[in-house]
Amino acid sequence: MARLDFYHLYQWPLERALPLLLTRAYRTEARVLVLAASMDRVRALNALLWTFDPKSWLPHGCRDDGYPEHQPIWLSDREERPNGATLAVLTEGMTVADAGGWDRVLDLFDGRDEAAVAAARDRWRTGRDAGHELHYWQQTEQGGWTEKASANVTRDDA
Repeated sequence: MARLDFYHLYQWPLERALPLLLTRAYRTEARVLVLAASMDRVRALNALLWTFDPKSWLPHGCRDDGYPEHQPIWLSDREERPNGATLAVLTEGMTVADAGGWDRVLDLFDGRDEAAVAAARDRWRTGRDAGHELHYWQQTEQGGWTEKASANVTRDDA
């Protein structure tokens, strides 16, 4: 079973929180897929990751850039692993076909959007029913994260 982490973006928008989460993942040498709803959104996030901090460098790419095997962070509008990703970062309500096929899945959702929150609750229930390890993180006023809930469900518990 996979670990599913739900990140409730409460203080900061995705554009501010995503680069920080990806920087942490990169430091652990994780291979990452960032899944967005369209290629236009992928291109916008791709540009953002080059410019979010002039003093940092976060290697990444998308289909427009090529060389996916050399990109520790791959942005796409479809579930794929050309870089050997084991960590999926989901934005805009995107999902993966089988969360159990990933080591870890981060589900980032906008806490100011009632529909996004309701959809995230549905994804939590789906993950719980599938027996995944679940963690819910709420953003603090400073932009950090506090774990507010977790669920460790095994097939025997279900």
